[in-house]
Amino acid sequence: MLAAAASGSFPPPDGSLTVLPPANDVHAVVAFSAHSLLLTDHTQADVEARGVDAYGGSMHPDHQRWLAGHRLIGSLDVVLVRRATGRIHNVEQPTVDLDHPRVRRAELHRRDVRVAADDRGLVTIGRGLVDRWEISVELFDGVPHGLGAGRALIDTGLAMLPQGALVWAQVAAGNTASLRAFLGAGFVPICSEVLFSHRPD
Repeated sequence: MLAAAASGSFPPPDGSLTVLPPANDVHAVVAFSAHSLLLTDHTQADVEARGVDAYGGSMHPDHQRWLAGHRLIGSLDVVLVRRATGRIHNVEQPTVDLDHPRVRRAELHRRDVRVAADDRGLVTIGRGLVDRWEISVELFDGVPHGLGAGRALIDTGLAMLPQGALVWAQVAAGNTASLRAFLGAGFVPICSEVLFSHRPD
């Protein structure tokens, strides 16, 4: 469904919910326009009895606390996508300390993590929710925002995967600097999502 949406074929905007099992023990709400995917142990009947809908209801905090149970609730992210350029086949080991918090977080939530870095910041690529390729970027302290450094790192990440592969970015809704960078790099917003997990964030 995510891949179809990335190609412009979205779920029907009819307020309905699609209930699916968790992915690798990660529960989630993925909200498209008037259609939501719930990755949960709850049944369709449970969800309907609760009164959850896809007109904003799946993102309501009370419903999310119920869906999360004892799991940790992640941030509300805008999910964006574009295709990789595949220009870099051999990425040199980064000069950045691999114990960097951004790398640790990527390795906690993703597998097959790849890292590239320069003196401005770093970019990670890894397999995340439902095995999709996910990208994250961080500028180092003191590097100014708004001058193209984030965009350049995103371009490096896009070059690290085969040409045409879908690359997904999850950006906190309030992180407007990151949103501008990803939009400027050609990413398109597809949906929003919140992940529920036993893993610390």
